[in-house]
Amino acid sequence: MRCYVTMSVALNRRELKFKRRLKKKLMRLLFTTAGALALSALLLLALACNPEAFNNQSAKSAPPVAAQPSDSIRRISVTELKQALDAQQAIVIDVRGDAAYKSGHIKGARMIPAAEIDKHVDELPKDKLIVTYCS
Repeated sequence: MRCYVTMSVALNRRELKFKRRLKKKLMRLLFTTAGALALSALLLLALACNPEAFNNQSAKSAPPVAAQPSDSIRRISVTELKQALDAQQAIVIDVRGDAAYKSGHIKGARMIPAAEIDKHVDELPKDKLIVTYCS
């Protein structure tokens, strides 16, 4: 019986030693992971706040020119739209869904979802510029 108790105590000591080593390794892994995440977050924050710092182009370079779409659909600027609306020469159609329309839209815009626009063609004026937008 005495031999059994001694062996049991020895096993408990080994088990405790193993648990301590495992705990140290897990803590080391936890701190390393937390540090890596914090460093990544700081790097992303720095990039988001100052993208020019990581860009090879100088700050004095010409502003990017918007790519011209390849389709034949006419685009107008906000200023042109405002002038056409003031002169009552245009109508604005919001082709987004109901939830997006309710969350905010151009004043006076009419909502016709893009999937249903063919059903409402007869309702649209033929003598005005029809301006659609989706964002």
